[in-house]
Amino acid sequence: MYSWFSFPGRLAVGVLAAALFSLPVAALTLDEALRQAEREAPSLAAQAAQVDSLRNSAIPAGALPDPKLLLGLQNVPIEGDNRGRFDREPMTMQMVGVMQEVPNRAKRRARVEAAEAGVLSAAAQERVERLRVRRQTALAWIAARAVEEKLSLFKDLYGENDLLAKAVRASIAGGRGQAADSVAPKQEAALLAEAEDQLLQSRAQQRAALRRWIGPRAAEPLFGRLPHWPVDAEHYRHNLQRHPELTLFDPMTEAAQAEVRQAVADKQSDWSWQLAYQKRDRAFGDMVSLQLSFDLPLFPGSRQNPRIAAKQASLSQLHAERAAAEREHAQQLADDLAEYQRFERALRRSQELLLPLAEEKVALTLAGYRSGTNELASVIAARRELIEARLKHIDFEQARALSSARLHFAYEEVSQ
Repeated sequence: MYSWFSFPGRLAVGVLAAALFSLPVAALTLDEALRQAEREAPSLAAQAAQVDSLRNSAIPAGALPDPKLLLGLQNVPIEGDNRGRFDREPMTMQMVGVMQEVPNRAKRRARVEAAEAGVLSAAAQERVERLRVRRQTALAWIAARAVEEKLSLFKDLYGENDLLAKAVRASIAGGRGQAADSVAPKQEAALLAEAEDQLLQSRAQQRAALRRWIGPRAAEPLFGRLPHWPVDAEHYRHNLQRHPELTLFDPMTEAAQAEVRQAVADKQSDWSWQLAYQKRDRAFGDMVSLQLSFDLPLFPGSRQNPRIAAKQASLSQLHAERAAAEREHAQQLADDLAEYQRFERALRRSQELLLPLAEEKVALTLAGYRSGTNELASVIAARRELIEARLKHIDFEQARALSSARLHFAYEEVSQ
């Protein structure tokens, strides 16, 4: 039989196949996840639609009301010989006209200010929602990435378990161990498999949480180390007033103040004008009439003043709510900083002390077992402590990353 390809052809195909297999698999970094969340989040689309709606609603806020068309019959007799006739009485007229209501200038200006404040409030809510989406996406990505890092340990853990099994068999063969010792590495392997199963379950749950924010791309492999944003406690305290949830009170306060001014403007008189053309019988001349009318706010004590007081009370309520929110966020900031500092110390202690000591303990107990001075149980116990220390170290990295993410998205991004 003849080969379909010559040697140069097979070489080219082999090179191409190697190149294809060496292409990097699509991986999702934290930055890409954040961008994807901003494109995918339905809540951001809803907020954008709300801003657009209020922006369009604000356009006619200061305009005069639509004019009114007036049609009618005037002075039509209903008694006597001329009843129901339009051509006998000189005062009988067919009327067509237009009327325009004119709210006072202060009221129209207050309406414009209230509408503009509503647009600013919706825009602020959109910014807060964008930060919330980015923060929750970052938290979900960090949790999912931490699970992946834990799972990546198990290849080494199973390899170390195989080395332990070989050491046990060698010890038994050399007459320094007992036959029952051969069971211990198998038991450890089973426990490792159980822990791995739990992490696989956690991975599925964390990917589902990430899918909520970025959609199907949550199934892609995650790439990158757990993030660590620098934490500047003094900077955060200085920017406490710029916390995204506190910034919502600024346009809300402007809107409440505009409503107070609008209520005060109700004490000023509105007016309207009316122009009408009145057609009479040919025997009589047609007429034109002009009419002006004015509101008379004669009873402010029982009408306008209570509305003004109600709007001022709402404004005072906003001021009090903002003060309460500032205290709440100041406490939350102190709690978050204390939590971050604890995790920072715990991570450093794990890196500098706990992991090295656990590794040293495993090496010493294993050496003692090989020399016949230690029992296998001490080696197994030391290995379990090392495994727990490795997994706990990732827990500390995850906790520090989550803590710094909460601070970053509350105080850093909003000030940029």
